[in-house]
Parts: sequence; C-alpha cells; structure tokens
Amino acid sequence: MVIRRAVEADVAAVAALLADDDIGAARESADDLAPYLAAFAAVDADPSELLVVAERDGAVVGTLQLSLLPGLSHRGGLRAQIEGVRVARAARGAGLGGTLLRWAVAEARDRGCALVQLTTDARRVDAHRFYERLGFEASHVGFKLPL
Repeated sequence: MVIRRAVEADVAAVAALLADDDIGAARESADDLAPYLAAFAAVDADPSELLVVAERDGAVVGTLQLSLLPGLSHRGGLRAQIEGVRVARAARGAGLGGTLLRWAVAEARDRGCALVQLTTDARRVDAHRFYERLGFEASHVGFKLPL
C-alpha cells in the first residue's frame, strides 16, 4: 500500500469512498463531481491542508484529510485535525485503516504538531473502538450546527 498526496484524478474515487456507507450516503453523491472538484482545488492550494489517498494495486482504497491548525492553546502548539477517514468496504479489516491513521499521526509529528485530534459521528461505534485501539481518547464532546 502507498499513501500519497491526492491529485485531481483521485477525486471521483474519494467521493465514492465518502458516499459508501449509511451515514455518508445521506449527504454525499459521487454522481456530481463539481462540488468535490471545487473543494479539492481549495484544499490542494492550501499549504495547511493535506488530502491523501491510500492506493493498493493501482486502486484508491482509503483516504483522509489532515488539517494543520495554529492556535494559542497548548502554549501556541500547532494541532492536526484528521477528517474524512474512509477505507473501501472491500478493504476493511485488513489493517489498512490503522496504517493510514498511524501515517497521519507521524506526519503531524513531523510537521511539529503538539496534538492530533479527530471527530467521528456518534453513531459510528465501531469507529470509536478503532480510534481507541490506536491510542486516541474520547476526551471531549463535539457539537455541530448545519448551515
């Protein structure tokens, strides 16, 4: 497996991964790539953002986005936010997700981050156990307000 920076040609595969579960299917659609392509252009142009794909045998089988967030808390420490973690349904259970997350943590460390954080939907109980096995702690309660 290779983890690499995503390129525009990967957008369709990433959109399909985002839509390939019960929660994602309600808000994502790989049928119209225009909004994903526009978002990709913004992410790709921002040096504080890194969208990666995991590729195996030439196919995109996973993705995540790493955002670097400067702030004053934690003594001005840079933090990394992990978003949009997905592994292809057929590739789940083979350790790919763990490899992808460990890569993201190492990348955050290499970029000088003091903290790595992520959120996951409260309904994703299996994901909660997965993140805890990797050493993440459920230390906060998150809130969202759709606009």
